[in-house]
Amino acid sequence: MRANFFRLWAALAVVGLLSACVTINIYFPAAAAEKVADRLLDDIWGADAPAAQKPTNSEVQK
Repeated sequence: MRANFFRLWAALAVVGLLSACVTINIYFPAAAAEKVADRLLDDIWGADAPAAQKPTNSEVQK
């Protein structure tokens, strides 16, 4: 019975280590991300706000 317990824990440890090595990368096209960021800034600052008050993308990314 002790050997079965050890095998179970060993199998769970191997599965846990293998699952910890999985990485999921999601890539977004830069142009689409910038377009969404501009739309979001327009929603926040208002489309009719003067351009001097709106932050540029480089200021937002800081």
